[in-house]
Order: sequence, then C-alpha cells, then structure tokens
Amino acid sequence: MIIHQFYDKGLAHGSYAVIRTGKMIVIDPARNPQPYYNFAQQHDATIVGVIETHPHADFVSSHLEIHQTTGAVIYCSKLTGATYPHETFDDGDVIELNDIKLKALNTPGHSPDSICILLIDEEGRESAIFTGDTLFIGDVGRPDLRENVGNITAKKEELARQMYQSTRHKLMTLPKSVVVYPAHGPGSLCGKNMSPDLESTIGRELRENYALQLMDELEFVKTLTTDQPFMPKYFGRDVELNKAGVLNFEDGIAAVPRIDAATNLDKDILVVDSRPKAQFRNGHLHGAINLMDGEKFETWLGSIIGPDEHFYLIAESDEKLETLIEKAAKIGYEQNIKAALLIPLSAATEVSPVLDLDDFKANEEAYTIVDIRNAGEVAAGKVFNTAINIPLPELRERVGEIATDKPIVVHCAAGYRSAAGVSIISAVVEDVPVYDLGEVVTEMMKAVH
Repeated sequence: MIIHQFYDKGLAHGSYAVIRTGKMIVIDPARNPQPYYNFAQQHDATIVGVIETHPHADFVSSHLEIHQTTGAVIYCSKLTGATYPHETFDDGDVIELNDIKLKALNTPGHSPDSICILLIDEEGRESAIFTGDTLFIGDVGRPDLRENVGNITAKKEELARQMYQSTRHKLMTLPKSVVVYPAHGPGSLCGKNMSPDLESTIGRELRENYALQLMDELEFVKTLTTDQPFMPKYFGRDVELNKAGVLNFEDGIAAVPRIDAATNLDKDILVVDSRPKAQFRNGHLHGAINLMDGEKFETWLGSIIGPDEHFYLIAESDEKLETLIEKAAKIGYEQNIKAALLIPLSAATEVSPVLDLDDFKANEEAYTIVDIRNAGEVAAGKVFNTAINIPLPELRERVGEIATDKPIVVHCAAGYRSAAGVSIISAVVEDVPVYDLGEVVTEMMKAVH
C-alpha cells in the first residue's frame, strides 16, 4: 500500500493518493490533475476513484476533470448536492481496493456535508484517516464558511456544535495510533491555529490540539467561533464551483486572452500588476493594483478582487504571466482575467513617491498612518499608536475612511501587503502623496515588541 501527500504551499493544501495492487484513489485533488496522472503512471496504477471530503471554499478541485479523463468514480456525501456524476459516500459506505478499505465517516462541523475517510489496512487495522477540513494538525476546521452558500447552509454556531459532536464521537474514539492526514496545513484560512506539521496521529492530537481538550459544548462553540481569520471574497463562489465541477485546467488556461502590450485597455477594467514593487514604483498604469507574485498570490488575489470582477493581468515576462495564470486558475479566477499582457511601457507613466524615512521617524504626527494588517495581528500589538487599521481585504471598500489632510503612510508586517495597499489608496487619493513604509516596518516592530 502507498499513501502519498501532494502539498501546495501557496494554498496550504494537502491532497492524497492511495494505491493498492495497481488501483489508485485520489482524495481532495487540486485544480491541476497532472501530478496525479504522473504519480499513477510512475506506480503503474489506474485511477479508479476520486473522493471529495466536501465542496472546498479555498481552491477549485479537479474531481470532474479526473472523472472525465480517466472514468474514475467521484465519491462524495449525499448532502453535498453535487450536480456532477457521482456515487454517494456516507456513514458506513466502503470503497474496497483489493484487501484494504476506505470507509466514510460523516463529520459535519466545518461544513454540513463534510466527511472523513478511515483507512482499514490489509490486516484489518484502522491505520489512517483523511480528515479533509474537519481535523487539522493542532486545530479543527472553521465553522463560518457555509452560512450563505452550498447545498445546505447553517449558522456558524450550529456547525460548531456539530463539530463538537463529530470530534468527540467520530474522531477522538479512534485508536491513538491512527495517522491523521488533513487537507490543509499552516497558512490556510480554513482554520486559525494550525501546526507546521503536515501529518499527526489521533493520540498526539488528543494531547496537543486545543479543540480536542476537555470542555463542554458551550465552551467549545465559543472558542471555535471567535478569532477566526478573515474570509477571502472568493470562498463562496468556489464552494458553488466545486459543487458543480469546472472546466478542464488546461482548457481554462488556454482560454485566457494574451494580448500585445500596445493594445488599448478598457479603462473600466481593473489592472493587477504583479511586477516587483521597485519596477511598479518606477512606472505603472494609473489605478493599477500592485499585487506581486509570491507564495500567497492566489489567496490575496481572491481577497482583494471579487469573484464577479474582471481584471487585466500584467507581469514582467511571458513566463511569469503563465505562472500567474495557473495560480489564478487554482481558485477559479482564470475566467476573471480579461486579458494577460506585458507592461505597456508607453502608458506606464505613474510614478510612486518615495518616503523620506528620517522625516517620518522625526514627525510621525505629520502623517496619516494606515495599518493594513489583519485585526488579529493588530490586537497582538500596534506598531504606531495613531495608526488606523483597515485590513487589506477590506481596503478597496473602505478607502473613504482615510483622512487626506496629511501625507499617508501604509504599513503591514513585512512589506508585501503594503505594496498592494499603497496602490489601492493611490488610485483614489490624489490630494496627498501615499507612501509605502515597506520592509522597514519589520525593524520597527522588533523595537516595539
């Protein structure tokens, strides 16, 4: 038997292949199915099934494409309301791969339709469990993503109560030696306290996971429904996309128009400029958002840009453009790209002002300081007492709250988000300069703390 984890750091997403005697099951696949095809070929295996633990909010799954390409059966809970071809997979249902079994456990909590998959090995032992977004390493799935989307909606308090029952009666009763394989790791927005480890055991989680400690249901609900991270704008749409299935990955990528840099752009369409901020500052299109390529590009793209908004995508090279189109496709945003292009230098006439750091340090009161970190980060400590906090995902909608009687300085925690924040504010505020504190903030944070 082979169990293999595929891990995407950009979305902190873990998917899995289980192989036994030439047959392979894929669990919670990412948008690009090619790695699963390659793995099956490498091990001379046939993909016979795909299991979806729930309709994912934070990425688009390739379950339908794998089915269409290989004929593999898609398995999901009957509660999913799936409109793609599938077989239901709920409490007591079993998939047999020769002498091993994959058994469904209904574990509502993160979503009403969540399942976990218990692996019973060739010796009849319960040896591993694929927990989807129900149980993470050090955490459990947040309960507030299905209040308005999906086949079944539920308030976060009700889902938190269901999570209490699922963990206590379905997961915590398993043998302590059972290996836990979750669908997400550190950095995912599907939980709030994930360990850097990507697998664990039931025994370790019983000892170390805050959500599995002794507490009554009321305390559990209160704990689970507070201090959850922000919810990106795209989450609701991805639930619906995954409930239906999406266009093949390569077809989606190919459908994005690539246009010449000399083409006139529609002025009513957003521009996402992914170039390094030094290049952006030296010349960019008016109103462009400087969302640099980075480890979390797709998450920030889907947090700043709404699921119904279209945008032009700009990069510094053709290779970079292709990379970013693929990243956008991971969350279903390739269909939002009006066109992809290299920077039209003749139109890149906007230049960003550079902050006089010495003057800023000596005269902080002469500036309006905007802290675009998330609320939880600010609660842990402000860098500037006079700063106003508007988290980056909310900035486009709340720019009007920023006073414009003084120059504006924007900061985050390390400089990545502030580049985007400055570009968003600069597109609206024209009366005063808007500066990026950039990476300097890290030294200032050390001094404060």
